[in-house]
Amino acid sequence: MTRQYVEPITEAQLIKAREEIHAWPEPGWGEFVSSARAIEKLESLGIRTLCGREVINTDFRAGAVAKQVADALADAKKKGVKAEILDRLDGITGVVGIFDTGRPGPVMAIRAELDCVCVTESTNPEHRPVKGGYASQRPGFMHACGHDGHQAVLMAIAEWVVANKENLCGTLKFVFEPGEEGSRGGRPIAESGILDDVDFFYTIHIGCDIPGGEVVTAPEKFLCTTKVDFSFKGTPSHAGMQPEVGRNALCAASTAALALFGIPRHGQGMTRINVGTLRAGEGRNVIASTAEMQVEVRGETEEINRYMLNEAIARVQGAAAMYGCEASHVVQGEAVDFVPDLDLQAIAAEAAAAAPYVEKVSPTMNFNGSDDATVMIKRVQSHGGKGAYLVVGSKLEGGHHTAGFDFEEKRLATIFSIYRSLIIRHLERRD
Repeated sequence: MTRQYVEPITEAQLIKAREEIHAWPEPGWGEFVSSARAIEKLESLGIRTLCGREVINTDFRAGAVAKQVADALADAKKKGVKAEILDRLDGITGVVGIFDTGRPGPVMAIRAELDCVCVTESTNPEHRPVKGGYASQRPGFMHACGHDGHQAVLMAIAEWVVANKENLCGTLKFVFEPGEEGSRGGRPIAESGILDDVDFFYTIHIGCDIPGGEVVTAPEKFLCTTKVDFSFKGTPSHAGMQPEVGRNALCAASTAALALFGIPRHGQGMTRINVGTLRAGEGRNVIASTAEMQVEVRGETEEINRYMLNEAIARVQGAAAMYGCEASHVVQGEAVDFVPDLDLQAIAAEAAAAAPYVEKVSPTMNFNGSDDATVMIKRVQSHGGKGAYLVVGSKLEGGHHTAGFDFEEKRLATIFSIYRSLIIRHLERRD
């Protein structure tokens, strides 16, 4: 039996939705407007929605910046987000919609990220969001990675499955992940158990240095990563009268930063390390008694990443000891590597080949980065399910995480089409 599908979504609608989302970016764990938007959209379609602590295991929630979260919540209230929804979230962002057809069948999940990047968007009049009037309205924050497009596509897919419910069986879960930047949201979602019944998990990312018209169905060399904050505690003293009394946390942190970049690379695979921020001291004439440093390590495998983390901790402790200071650390996020399921890669390749604007389908690429969707995929695989990660290429105006970032909006139609094909493949009724 050949089933006839309704097509309620146009490319223009996808683009309009993306631009609305683009204008109001929110940082990780502060995505109150974004979460509310997803909740309202899904529930308006009759899709059951879980949020906050229902889908986030707060024992694993890390990397929340208190001021960012508080400011985002205040702005959400000013923007008119319903108090009822904010009460449901109870300070914890993240949403999962559960579309149950009422007929037995597989459970499939697709994922989009809710958060933005802490970048101030370009004001260049030639920057397309500026020209189009949808540039970021929140200075210091910008959708500079494509997450706005991913969200728009998932909400459009929600409309499509509801319109075509009679043709489908099983269940589709819409995962709107908070805090992907910094690899903070994947583990709390996975540890909530919301994915434990998933048979097929797919996620798609736009860009990633792949040219427009190309789709990669199974990127490799995802780097495991750990995001870690180090704190240094010294002893303050007057820098002129009693310099010998003080214990300089600034010097300890600076020495540690240089030492971190000297960690030997690993013979069994790629490694990365970066010191992103270092803040220290209280005043010009005071021996600095405190310092804070944000660091990330990466490794091609979990073992190599663990080597990098252990080396980093050892060097920080050693530098602190040199200056008579104490050092401590807190892990703020993580991602792992994963092995894609080959049968899902083949299915994804078929879906990509049939999608609009696709000229080339490639089996793999060196991702050479991190995405905590890998944590969710591994969770699904550990419970007997399968997972796949695709990249839809696009010409980019500015690289990822830069003030001038933008992508070709027609690529949203490609992503939508791939998800549509995958849903039909897995959830189409056979009776």
